[in-house]
Amino acid sequence: MITGNIITDFSLLILFLPLVAFTVNIFFGKRLPRQGDWVSIGAILITLILSLSMLLNMFMNWDPDFSHEAKFIWMDLGAFKIELGFWVDNITIVMLVVVSLISSMTHIFSLEYMKGDIRYSRYYAYLGLFTFSMNGIVLANNLISLYIFWELVGVSSYLLIAHWFEKPSAAAAGKKAFLTNRVGDIGFFIGIMLMFTAIGSFNIQEVFTGVSQGLIGGSLLTLAGVGLFMGAVGKSSQFPLHIWLPDAMEGPTPVSALMHAATMVAAGVYLTVRLFPLFSPDALLVIAYVGGFTALFAASIAITQNDIKKVLAYSTVSQLGYMILAVGVGNYIAAFFHLLTHAMFKACLFYGSGSVIHAMHHSLHELDDHDTDPQDMRNMGGFKSKMPITYLTMTIATLAISGVPFFSGFLSKDAILAGSLGFAQHYPQHFLLPVFGFGAAAITAFYMFRLIFMTFHGEAKMPKVFKGIHESPRVMTFPLMLLSGLSIFIFYTLPYLNPLSDHGWFTELIRAGDSVVPGNPTAHEIGEGVHHAHYTAMALSLLVAGLGIGLSYLMYLKKKLSAEVWANKMGLLYKLSYNKYYFDENYDRFLYQPLLKLSRAVAYVDWDLYDKYFINGFGRVTKWLSFLTGRIDYDGLDQSIVDGIGRATQGFGKQLKQVQTGRLQNYMLFALVGVIIILVIQTI
Repeated sequence: MITGNIITDFSLLILFLPLVAFTVNIFFGKRLPRQGDWVSIGAILITLILSLSMLLNMFMNWDPDFSHEAKFIWMDLGAFKIELGFWVDNITIVMLVVVSLISSMTHIFSLEYMKGDIRYSRYYAYLGLFTFSMNGIVLANNLISLYIFWELVGVSSYLLIAHWFEKPSAAAAGKKAFLTNRVGDIGFFIGIMLMFTAIGSFNIQEVFTGVSQGLIGGSLLTLAGVGLFMGAVGKSSQFPLHIWLPDAMEGPTPVSALMHAATMVAAGVYLTVRLFPLFSPDALLVIAYVGGFTALFAASIAITQNDIKKVLAYSTVSQLGYMILAVGVGNYIAAFFHLLTHAMFKACLFYGSGSVIHAMHHSLHELDDHDTDPQDMRNMGGFKSKMPITYLTMTIATLAISGVPFFSGFLSKDAILAGSLGFAQHYPQHFLLPVFGFGAAAITAFYMFRLIFMTFHGEAKMPKVFKGIHESPRVMTFPLMLLSGLSIFIFYTLPYLNPLSDHGWFTELIRAGDSVVPGNPTAHEIGEGVHHAHYTAMALSLLVAGLGIGLSYLMYLKKKLSAEVWANKMGLLYKLSYNKYYFDENYDRFLYQPLLKLSRAVAYVDWDLYDKYFINGFGRVTKWLSFLTGRIDYDGLDQSIVDGIGRATQGFGKQLKQVQTGRLQNYMLFALVGVIIILVIQTI
């Protein structure tokens, strides 16, 4: 059994080893052999080993209520005190394994993908900072340190998305991600401060206790919950702050895998699961509708995109919407389970896309072709024979994300859909929630197999490029094989056949995170609703997945249906989807430009009016008054009075000096004159 002290030591090592790697590489990386990549890889592999040892211990000494907390006083001002520390429970351990595993695969995959990069050592340094920041979020036991690491994740994402900042598009994407997330983080901070004001503590478990005791409730609790959720809206790219994530594909592909699978965007879902006990019924309803709408909305954009990474980006937004939907309907167990399975198959898909792009780059480089887009699926086709490992692993991951039986996504997506259906059966007025879920499931199956068919099947779209395509090196295919294997359901059915049953390990793992808000349904009640809707949801899930796969098969593999004809038939709908519903354009027209005009108007008032006429005018008046005062002081007071008295005194002194002749008879004469004057005065 791992003792509390060892858990503390392991947690500190897991947290700070990536930070040490960042520090070494950022200052000394270029001077080290291989530019220090081995430092970062070694550090992250150690964190993976430590995380896996904690996971193994968790299963060997199973305790669904396991919890270990270590903290210290960071700031003590009497009435205001902040404690920092970390909180390790079963959720923490599983999430640490996910982060360290995906981060390790990213480090290894990048050895070949980023080979020869101009900022190679800096890239590995930033990967370490990213991992450190995410581990900090996972381990945080209080809302202040959670917020600190939350912002560090934002900084890390900015640095990695804009890694190739010499490209205007990459620089713009980094800024867009950073600024969009600031909008959500403002709401997050407001939620934190509302909780602290009402309860008087930032400690998460103490906040749970305060809410259960009724120290905060009603509309204020709902407002605080929505504020906390705003942080997830930004980080997990939920509507309407979804706009930054597709543009973030300007960063290196391994970074995309890390962000989408285990770190930045996963942080929002982890936050909602971790803080689930705090959400009131009204706040949960807001969460459910935002997540459900985002799932369907993002999926409807993915079906028309041709950039292989952007398809996966919108897929991530949609899948995160699934998880948020599950939290909103109370089925947070399924949300966290889907976060786990999604990390494996989505990382695999992104590494697969990176493998394809890597092959395209090499082929285009040999042809000296700088105009062809290596990420456009319309330039691919037939890669199955040239890249068999990439094809097989991506197909397995696609089957998982589509919810096909015997793959991990079938278990987790089915649980989410059952939760939304059970919620709608209990509250019929919210029938749209399962519509969102099942609609997104059908579209997901369609666009993911569209990606597979356009990339790997059919005739080569560009025969000259096709000739130079080859399988990626082993260092890139290894992560693909490992993660595709982890996308098969068998890894999630131990030690019980169904991990989400009443006594399944996953249900027991996070059942301790039950709601503390009076009136909210318990985990058991939610489980009952899911159980009653399970078989119906499974049947509908298989049906919509089959329809999506079948339609994609007929349209993109067998060519029985023409994608171009259907695009023309859809007309406006296709145009809206292809152009991402013009959100960027409308934000620019109705939000950015008016704000810029307002800022220019304010700047004009500030600089040209207020500063020029008031501040500068006041300065000119002050300068004139000071000049006038100076003249009065210097020419009047100093020159005429002060200096005049001085000059008079000096003249008198000169005259008086003449009296001092040194002759005795003169002095006697002066004395006699003096005596005479005195006698005259006395006789008057």
